[in-house]
Amino acid sequence: MKILVADDHDLLRETLVMFLESAGGFKADSTADFNGVADLVRSGNRYDVILLDLIMPGMGGLDGLRRASELSPSSRIALISGMANRETAEKALEMGAAGFLPKTLSAKSLVNAIKFMAMGEQYAPIDFMTHAEDQSQNPLAEKLTEREMQVLKGLTQGKSNKEIARDLELQEPTVKLHMKTLYRKLGASNRTQAALLAKENGIF
Repeated sequence: MKILVADDHDLLRETLVMFLESAGGFKADSTADFNGVADLVRSGNRYDVILLDLIMPGMGGLDGLRRASELSPSSRIALISGMANRETAEKALEMGAAGFLPKTLSAKSLVNAIKFMAMGEQYAPIDFMTHAEDQSQNPLAEKLTEREMQVLKGLTQGKSNKEIARDLELQEPTVKLHMKTLYRKLGASNRTQAALLAKENGIF
């Protein structure tokens, strides 16, 4: 079974690929952004399952799911996320996603989920779908738009405004505007304080 893992968190991506290949029966490719997904598919690679990080460069949230489905209609495409809520997961499934995988999923459950999705079924953890609203959404995270969350993620990774703008395919002044808004919403006075607040409150 051939899998494509797309996630901009290097350690998570590499660990996931290593685990899948060591589990047997899997051949895994990986990329750190949506453009990498497009390049691999357009160059002739065929995947049984494609795992897409909801928030990574070029993804554009759920729009990336739609574009990936158009790029590779024969693939089962699922979302992976460490911060999405139940509403986002439900929307993804309604759009035809093969599944929604929280990054808290155990390794064994992940392998079973991929096999399940490759068989044509839809997968989402029952406990996440029934209790996610109680558990996941952080009061601070609820204040931010999806784009502000993407900017904040880049900020917590130590990226400059220019790098964040390039990753999100935005103009740098637009990133600065988003930064100003999220500072206000988080009650932060600078990027270092915003990053600390995000980490201390478990947003990233």
